Amino acid sequence: MRSAFSEKLFYGLNYAILAAAGLSCLLPLLHLVSLSLSGKTAVMSGFVGIWPIDATFESYALLFQGTPVVRAMLNNVTITAFGVLYSMIFTILAAYPLSRKVFFGRRYLTLAIVFTMLFQGGLIPSYLVVKQLGLIDSYWALWLPGLVSTFNMLIMRTFFENIPEELDEAARMDGCTEWRLLLRIYLPLSLPMLATIGLFYGVSFWNSFFNVLIYMNSPAKYNLTVLIQQMVQSQTILQEFNTMSQLEEVNVTPEGMKAAGIMVMILPMLIVYPLLQKYFVKGVMIGAVKG
Repeated sequence: MRSAFSEKLFYGLNYAILAAAGLSCLLPLLHLVSLSLSGKTAVMSGFVGIWPIDATFESYALLFQGTPVVRAMLNNVTITAFGVLYSMIFTILAAYPLSRKVFFGRRYLTLAIVFTMLFQGGLIPSYLVVKQLGLIDSYWALWLPGLVSTFNMLIMRTFFENIPEELDEAARMDGCTEWRLLLRIYLPLSLPMLATIGLFYGVSFWNSFFNVLIYMNSPAKYNLTVLIQQMVQSQTILQEFNTMSQLEEVNVTPEGMKAAGIMVMILPMLIVYPLLQKYFVKGVMIGAVKG
């Protein structure tokens, strides 16, 4: 069956728009990679495009030796690992009872939780609450306010509701308790959903910026996002690098250092996302559509 001209035109435009959107994301990334790997002369002359010139890894070497990027990366790992762990536990514990038809008042509780997604207290009240709890300059200020994402909880609740009731009834007839039902039946069947929600939380905590900026007072507790932002916006950290460059006469520029810092910040997410992509689409589709 031959396609009509309008159909060919439709698909052609779609491919063109998607290709343009993909290139608009890919080309700046390639330019950053090239900038971080190019030599000092090439960067200063402005000839660096999407391919490195006089390739060198000195920008990365100096980044790890002359700036607190390693400490910031460890802070990122701590914030992300514990944040995802706590959020996943409490999201599961919120979604599972709300998916049970026998749970009294689950509809009103769900509406109350959805209300917090539509209406929030605002920045200043949230800051005052965190301050009154004594969480300023503590990572708990990052974990507690966003402990359960309403959107993620709703997707997980819908996913649990779509699991066949026959499994539930068979497990109960064998004497299965609620905890064993959740841990042995529901969670093993929900791996695509858990991977998807974990990816949502992981990206959110890894890229935390504003909360770290307002709640963390000690520079030693800054994560990569805040550190790289300071490197890009100010010369505070790069002054240390400039001192080193005068002593060692290295073949790098501040622009190369900034590009290397940005690459170090985004590289973990670029590695993790393709590994979870096969679960991502399936988890979102199954969790978002109620059967």
